[in-house]
Amino acid sequence: MDRKEIQVAVEKYLAQKGYGRMALKAAMFDMDGVLFDSMKNHAKCWHETMAHFGLELPEWEAYMHEGRTGAGTINLVSIRQRGYEATEEDIERIYQYKSDLFNKCPKAERMPGAYELLMKVKGSGVVPMVVTGSGQKTLLERLNRNFPDIFRPELMVTAFDVKYGKPNPEPYLMGMEKAKKELGALAPSNFIVVENAPLGVAAGVAAGVFTIAVNTGPLPDDALLSQGAHLLFHSMQEFCDEWEHVVACLR
Repeated sequence: MDRKEIQVAVEKYLAQKGYGRMALKAAMFDMDGVLFDSMKNHAKCWHETMAHFGLELPEWEAYMHEGRTGAGTINLVSIRQRGYEATEEDIERIYQYKSDLFNKCPKAERMPGAYELLMKVKGSGVVPMVVTGSGQKTLLERLNRNFPDIFRPELMVTAFDVKYGKPNPEPYLMGMEKAKKELGALAPSNFIVVENAPLGVAAGVAAGVFTIAVNTGPLPDDALLSQGAHLLFHSMQEFCDEWEHVVACLR
């Protein structure tokens, strides 16, 4: 991708939103499939869990539901195949089974290029943030171990901070709210969102933020572009290689 393509995407966003310019201050990163190469494990576990309970969810489709709450995914499949929503007991049993399977999987490695990109982001004076639907208790420890001195706990949004999951914009609106407390009054044009999932892209766009898709999974590019992604890269390494062009256009 050349700088002209990036500049055109930024100008289109500014025109749509009625902003005169962007002044990038912070970057909100999703976690699974962006910072960690973990979606393969999630997809496999969802598929095996649904099969265990007599339901069907192909591995590729799990990528389409990434960012949705566990209860939301279970209800969607239950309505589609059984004709009714899952009970609270069903949701608890199914999600616990999926969580147990996932916890037995090998720990996902950090996504190639992610740490190098984050170092560039921070070196550019842009504040890195995490906005994830995960509710892992050891999340901060895991991030600090894999991305030392990058993230601050007060600038993280997890499942414990929000009522609604993606594609609702609440997670990214909450991210901007937390940034305001730490960095001062900010507008959506002071942020970017970095996402790998259709629902996450939809959430970032709905929050009014310039949203960059990184297609690290098996879905076609159109699954992300159709949700409104303003730019698309095919790996975190590719995004890392283009960061200087991106940040120059966003400033």
